[in-house]
Amino acid sequence: MQHLNSGQKPGLVPGGEVVCFGVLSYLQLMVVDQIPVHNGGTQIQRLTDSYGDDAGIVAGMLHQWGQKTRFIPSALGDDELGSKVATTVGRLDVPVHVTVNPAVTTVAELSIVDPSGGRTYFYQRTPELLATLDEADLTPLESAAYLYVDWYDGDHILRPMRAASRLGVPVFVNIEGEYGNRELMAKLAPYATVCQVSADGPDSIDDLAPIANAVLDAGIGMVVVTGGSRGSLAADAGQTVQVSAPQVEVVDGNGAGSCYSAGFIYASVRGWTLEQCARFATAQASLKCGVPGYKVASVEEGERLAATLQAEVNTRS
Repeated sequence: MQHLNSGQKPGLVPGGEVVCFGVLSYLQLMVVDQIPVHNGGTQIQRLTDSYGDDAGIVAGMLHQWGQKTRFIPSALGDDELGSKVATTVGRLDVPVHVTVNPAVTTVAELSIVDPSGGRTYFYQRTPELLATLDEADLTPLESAAYLYVDWYDGDHILRPMRAASRLGVPVFVNIEGEYGNRELMAKLAPYATVCQVSADGPDSIDDLAPIANAVLDAGIGMVVVTGGSRGSLAADAGQTVQVSAPQVEVVDGNGAGSCYSAGFIYASVRGWTLEQCARFATAQASLKCGVPGYKVASVEEGERLAATLQAEVNTRS
């Protein structure tokens, strides 16, 4: 079987689904004008019951663009939060089979966002809940165009990654800020096609290129690095593309990283060039910050903005 790594580019599977695999959680989203100081308070502008984690968000965003998508989630607990989440994902119109397991507790997260584009979050997840991922049916991978997974779901993502690799299905892994985690990178490298790194935290370095180089040196064939207001950088063995972010009035930055993932996958499945993928993903993630919740701009709006963005393309030796 074909293994897509070490510089190979993702192929197009006509009519195939993008399969998103990961934890399904309850999310309470709180929008505030500013994060309060310790032992202080602030007024809530908006409070919403929603869902997470990133796999579910990516699936919902891809579906909005008309991309065939399937979500393979963890189980939900037989509790109030599980009931709320099941109702929410049922409205997404994304193929998903939700399993209720009385032996586990639904994952809960509180995410607080402010106009800076940052977010502060609190979460609760248990090993028992994560273990339900090992029981998920991977049959949809047999006709998939892409697999999306998140590093924070631990070794539970290795089973679908191995299955996708055996089938020749490209694998997109969100590793957030873990590019320096050698043990993690060694586990992912044999199966990952693309790794996405988030470099928009308070301790992130200014230059995105060294981060990309570290991921490529670990044996990953393609890397994308998101830097918030600094834009993004995408690289493979042949070239590096750095795209500047447009100025937007930030309303809700929650889900912007997922929107970049979804945008890059959407473009990749259609066989777009690395530059086109990076432009479209950067544009869509930026537009997402201007609206509350997980609603994304249309493909046409994303393409229009992508065409205006400043990009620097360099050949890698």
